Amino acid sequence: MCRYNAFSLITLNQGKSMTLADIDAVIMDMDGVLWRGDKPLPGLIPFFDRLRARDIPFALATNNSSKSQADYVTKLAGMGVLDVPAAAIVTSATATATYMQQHYPAGTRVYIIGGDGLKQILTAAGFVRAAYDVQVVVAGIDFELSYAQLRQATLLIRSGADFIGTNPDRTFPTPEGEVPGAGSILAALSAATDRLPVVIGKPNRTMFEAALALLGTAADRTLMIGDRLETDILGARNAGLKTALVLTGIATREQVANSDIKPDGIFAGLPELMAAWD
Repeated sequence: MCRYNAFSLITLNQGKSMTLADIDAVIMDMDGVLWRGDKPLPGLIPFFDRLRARDIPFALATNNSSKSQADYVTKLAGMGVLDVPAAAIVTSATATATYMQQHYPAGTRVYIIGGDGLKQILTAAGFVRAAYDVQVVVAGIDFELSYAQLRQATLLIRSGADFIGTNPDRTFPTPEGEVPGAGSILAALSAATDRLPVVIGKPNRTMFEAALALLGTAADRTLMIGDRLETDILGARNAGLKTALVLTGIATREQVANSDIKPDGIFAGLPELMAAWD
């Protein structure tokens, strides 16, 4: 088994080392990094305490579109992480709303597959939820998905509606294991419509650029902490960020060994990352 230096991030894809002292800000995923389902992962509160004690700004960037920014603020507070501003949270739903505002006028009729967070964000952005005569179908994670929803979305897309996906995550981490994610819903709709969606979330640059704009730091001095190679790590690398993979979510060491996507460092979880930072 590969062993990784406990006191620095080892740049596997560029052949040089990078210490955590080089980091000015942090962007972190949430599901699989901070918690699994409603269970906080080890090191959650101490990690935020450490960032604040060192005046290191942070942003949270998640592909999960089911919740609003306010929902995440409440969830963090319930786990003991207080006073996280809603503006510090970037979700694939907020990124989708921004994309749609750039491409569609206010009042555009939209059929939405997704949680209340996605629906609230798109409505607040000026779009009208509808089931018929829509211009756009937007699909994200929906934990109460029904065949009727898939049927209606399929008919609308086949009738000419644009097709947008909030994120490509095929699975979603829970305490019991991995379950279907938004990418699985997109795959079902693609199979039924012969159409590929415009996908907004990680690994696309939109979310990373939004987080960097919030932080005001250079990409090469900002660390992305994630649990997925194909979204968190690949997207951050393509955006010029440093990357740390934690093994508390989706990816495993074996998957890293067999992948062309290499993080700058691999850690069992947040406690090990903090130990390296010390």
